[in-house]
Amino acid sequence: MLTLFRWLSGLSLGLLHTLGSALGWVTYALSPTYRRRMAANAAQAGLSAAQWKPAIASAGRMVMELPYLWMRPPGEPIRPRMRFENDALLDAALARGKGVLLLTPHMGCFEVAAQAIAERFGATSPITVLYRPARKPWLRELVKTSRERPQLFAAPASLAGVRQMIRALRKGQMVGLLPDQVPPDGMGVWAPFFGREAYTMTLATRLVQQTGAELLLTWAERLPRGAGYVQRFLPFPETLPADAAESAAAINRAMESLIRQNPGQYLWGYHRYKAPRQQPAADGIEQDKE
Repeated sequence: MLTLFRWLSGLSLGLLHTLGSALGWVTYALSPTYRRRMAANAAQAGLSAAQWKPAIASAGRMVMELPYLWMRPPGEPIRPRMRFENDALLDAALARGKGVLLLTPHMGCFEVAAQAIAERFGATSPITVLYRPARKPWLRELVKTSRERPQLFAAPASLAGVRQMIRALRKGQMVGLLPDQVPPDGMGVWAPFFGREAYTMTLATRLVQQTGAELLLTWAERLPRGAGYVQRFLPFPETLPADAAESAAAINRAMESLIRQNPGQYLWGYHRYKAPRQQPAADGIEQDKE
């Protein structure tokens, strides 16, 4: 598999996206469960088929661009393929020195977002991103090493990872989260997402409350024909409530507003409404004083 990844990483981004489009439609055709989930999730959001069906090919493009993004030589920058929009918003937030928490949904190319931000802002502030270690040993090592680049650090979804993010924010640095990812049992609350209750992480709220960090929204739009990406930054649209359930609902509303900007690049096949994994989850954020 690693050999295949290395070979694919040498192809052009345009070709990878073309192959990815085909992969997305083949997966959609061959998996009734995936097909039903995509349609049901998009219908829950009130979208027409014309609005959400481009996401079928987009999901395949997301998979096929991973070899390039993960196995690109460390010295090869991603920024020539990235255009920033409203990045002065992040510049200003970093200048205030309180740390910045960046939230992005499973939309566009969220893998490229952290790499591009690290290249653009790393001289001022590194970025730490939360990730869930893969189950397969070979993939676990590949994901970890590929996501750690100059000024880009990966924090595992564990208590140690939470402490790592707290330290980064207290130093005035950046942290990136995907808040529409279903957290383990005990690490979230049920909150509306497109009108249906979804188990939603409370980590973002607790990080802000613990560190006083500023909150911004961002997402990386994938441009057609391998032309690259556009990274957009937006202010969080409301004051984040102190109550966990109300805060989770506010974050879900913010994610909805981003997704509606380009529903054809959201992962509608993600099992957003599933029950959380039943496992003990250490909290400890309120007690951490490092």
